Amino acid sequence: MKIQGTKRYSYSYEEYEENDVNAATMLEEILADEEFTSLNELVIGCWGEAWEDSPQPIINGIVQQPEKFSHIDTLFVGDIDFEECELSWIIQGDYSKLWGAMPQLERLVIKGSTELELGDISHNNLKELEIICGGLQQSCFDSIQEAKLPELQKLFLCIGIEDYGFEGDVNTLKEFLEKTDFPKLTYLGLADSEIQDDVAKLILESKYIDQISTLDLSLGTLTDKGGALLLEEIPKHPNIKKIDLTYHFLSDEMVEKLKGLSGVEVILDEPQEPEEYDGEVYYYAMLTE
Repeated sequence: MKIQGTKRYSYSYEEYEENDVNAATMLEEILADEEFTSLNELVIGCWGEAWEDSPQPIINGIVQQPEKFSHIDTLFVGDIDFEECELSWIIQGDYSKLWGAMPQLERLVIKGSTELELGDISHNNLKELEIICGGLQQSCFDSIQEAKLPELQKLFLCIGIEDYGFEGDVNTLKEFLEKTDFPKLTYLGLADSEIQDDVAKLILESKYIDQISTLDLSLGTLTDKGGALLLEEIPKHPNIKKIDLTYHFLSDEMVEKLKGLSGVEVILDEPQEPEEYDGEVYYYAMLTE
């Protein structure tokens, strides 16, 4: 029988202010926890001063003692809210050796991209990869672009903005969609972008549009321009059953039209209004501070 259980390990502000705790002590506490062997999902929250220290001791602990983590098939590193540490401040780690240490891993979620390294990605069982951040750097796009993930079903990436680490442009994303090779992908999310209309167009023109069942364009600056593209193109792809447009800049009229797409669940929560300063109109992606 497969183990089913999840637990979040995290230090409060008071704990890391008053005690000598960090990622290394968290690793020790995880391994000493009597409940740990009954878990399949490991969630790492705030490991201390996450804006100064990375979770590398925990990642290294998994790599150095893989047998002690062999029951973990879901790993979330960085489950930290803004009150504990702003998203763009979270220091991440080097996951290059994690792929080989956790062959059983099925889902990996990483929050934060500062100092994030993914290395050469090769994994035969990973089904879901999510990176939640304010800006994803080129090295991470390169790693995922060349990744060998034959079982990957869900890919969710926050593109983000230049101020928080995104170093690319439309051509970066076009090349990414062309060069990635995920034959079992059914959920594609490229979210949290200031160029979300362009992202919508790229995905609608990509090889994945006839393959996926869920299209996630949430958290970005999608306007009626992108909405019109979806209205025109989605009916041509009956494989699309769900579109997530949570946090958008669509007009009420466009929202009603998108709700009318036949056979498609369209999530249109959190409508936004652009801001205007000195005659200029500004659209902001969600995960900015």
